[in-house]
Amino acid sequence: MSGTLEIIDSHFHVWDLARQNLPWLAETNGAITRTYTIDELASRYEAIGDVAFLGGVYVEVDSDDPLLEDEIARGFPQDKVLALMLRSRVSPWMRVPIHAAGVREPLHVPSSPKGRCLEASFVEGLRALAGRGLPFESCNRVGELGDLYEALARVPEETVILNHLGNVQALDERYLAAMRRLATLPNLYVKVSGFPTADQAFVNELLGFAKDAFSPERLLYASNWPVVELYSTFEENLAVLREAFADDEGFFRDNAMHAYGISL
Repeated sequence: MSGTLEIIDSHFHVWDLARQNLPWLAETNGAITRTYTIDELASRYEAIGDVAFLGGVYVEVDSDDPLLEDEIARGFPQDKVLALMLRSRVSPWMRVPIHAAGVREPLHVPSSPKGRCLEASFVEGLRALAGRGLPFESCNRVGELGDLYEALARVPEETVILNHLGNVQALDERYLAAMRRLATLPNLYVKVSGFPTADQAFVNELLGFAKDAFSPERLLYASNWPVVELYSTFEENLAVLREAFADDEGFFRDNAMHAYGISL
């Protein structure tokens, strides 16, 4: 690896706890229960020294007031926030914020019923998004990856970005089979994030599987900052992926541009 690596971070969060309430933070160990800013994220990249942070994709934070989040996101610096994936309940009549590049409906949270992505209104909502060229950000319970495939196979024209390697927990055959099926979809991207980095053998096996199962142009670098600090560190996550993907510009920059329609 040499030179300066240009990075588009395809998945980060920021929040202002003076204005926003994120109920799920109460279920964590408190390590990330504070306010985070885009300037802080940019500083973390700058401190690494041989990378250039071009900007990233803001992903909704599962707050209790999505409309306030839409308002706050409107004020983010456009030179660093290259796309906004904001909250909406997927349906043919969904409201999509005018400044959103696409939407995320969290499917991994307790309030999302099992099988939600197979509901007729959800599938028709995906079709409506596809008709308007808006991608869907998919964050799922790992046990429902098979359901996700069934839903997406009905709307293969929709661009879908799967979060955190399907929220991988273990490389059991059910997970591997579900991910292989998802890899056959023509417009599915996968964010390589969300995994603990302490077990190097697991990391090597996981990343090897991801690279074998998915074509190179479908894998995206993502930090998942600051949530990454619950299971790794921002710096270690980046270092692991730089080694695994050898500073590939497609993985770290270009694939996110294609997935989200970003132009620089």
